[in-house]
Amino acid sequence: MVNKEIQGVEEDIKELVASILEIEKDEVTEDAHFVKDLGMDSMMALEILASVEKRYKIIIPEESLPKFTNLKSTSNIVKEIINKR
Repeated sequence: MVNKEIQGVEEDIKELVASILEIEKDEVTEDAHFVKDLGMDSMMALEILASVEKRYKIIIPEESLPKFTNLKSTSNIVKEIINKR
């Protein structure tokens, strides 16, 4: 059974990243590197992290933070955390 909460995770994170980085949503592709390709800085990263934690009522472990490099890896980590609840 698929957890309904994880179905829109990737699209939610994509919208969030685009909003915070002030770029078009279609620029946030699965593999676009947040820093190298999209220009994210550390303050933007913290804002995205806090927004994701608040939106899904989760806590993202510190050791997962270095893996938050693109949409695909970020949404996969968030989905894993949601599924463990």
